[in-house]
Amino acid sequence: MPDTQTKYSDEDLQEFKGIIQKKIERAEEDLALLQSSYKNGLNNGTDDTSPQFKSFEEGSETMSKEANVQLAIRQEKFIRDLKNALIRIENKTYGICRVTGKLIQKERLKLVPHATLSIEAKRKQ
Repeated sequence: MPDTQTKYSDEDLQEFKGIIQKKIERAEEDLALLQSSYKNGLNNGTDDTSPQFKSFEEGSETMSKEANVQLAIRQEKFIRDLKNALIRIENKTYGICRVTGKLIQKERLKLVPHATLSIEAKRKQ
């Protein structure tokens, strides 16, 4: 189709919707794993460890718990961005660059389905 196209067809939107729904499903599974790792990992059986190793293990456990919390926060934002993309599909504004107003390339949207900027706009940032 020519570059003059201003929005994606309903068929294209349905294809993107399928891609996004699969990504949301996968992202929510990953988020659940991350959350269970820092919510349930309060005590990993270090009670009987000798005192000099205990503080090292607790510190390391705290660091990995904090890393998992950070990953979970990023995952939540990713899911929110994907859900916002679904809203744009419903509004038929999906795939339109919010800076240039042109269509974002299909290949880009398949790789980054929550993208709101074309490569052109992204480079200018």
